[in-house]
Amino acid sequence: MGQKKLIRFAEIKTFPNVLQYPENMQGQWHEFFKNEHPITLELACGKGEYAVGLGRMYPERNFIGIDVKGNRIWKGAKTALQEGMNNIAFVRSQIDKVTDYFKKDEVKEIWITFPDPQLRISRIKKRLTHPRFLRLYQQFLVNDGIVHLKTDSPDLYNFTKTVIELYDLELLQDDDNVFAKTEVHPELKIKTHYEGLDIAQSNRIHYLEFRLNKDLPLEKDETLKQIIHEQTPPGAR
Repeated sequence: MGQKKLIRFAEIKTFPNVLQYPENMQGQWHEFFKNEHPITLELACGKGEYAVGLGRMYPERNFIGIDVKGNRIWKGAKTALQEGMNNIAFVRSQIDKVTDYFKKDEVKEIWITFPDPQLRISRIKKRLTHPRFLRLYQQFLVNDGIVHLKTDSPDLYNFTKTVIELYDLELLQDDDNVFAKTEVHPELKIKTHYEGLDIAQSNRIHYLEFRLNKDLPLEKDETLKQIIHEQTPPGAR
């Protein structure tokens, strides 16, 4: 491990806005933030650009970035501390453990920005918009909770649209080329580190917003698997 990473890992242990694999936090976030403001999560937040960017836009709301890589979280946490933003926190943890940290109705919205699209069909269940994860989110989202997906992966974008349609979820916004418009919503102008790289700049940015307001029947998972199998070229399976 490089010296810079070691320094950052040591630093985040001292940051009051970073919790590493915290225990007994379910139902305690309003006490942590010292207010009753609504909570938004940024999952697989990387350097936390969205948690910080949204925190600047909406000081009347609380934002929590979650990522397993502490050296990445360091950047967002450091920025929030330097700017005195008390409405931003970070949790170091795997995403599939997220239900350990929040109770039902504790979170209002989720942002998923440029996650690993997990392109091979054998890794489909690792996509953060797969029903396996959506069912986890439902355990702590409010009943009309909203999920935002921003990605440059057409595969993940189309997969998520398939999930929304198959499970009859409420689609609120669908934009297959965000920056083709004359006016772009300020939330979508927030740039992640990945988005600033050449690989992202050369691709379209896709955006979906949907409501997780219905049960996701397990029996439809097999139908989803068949649909994706039919849509996936043999070499990508």
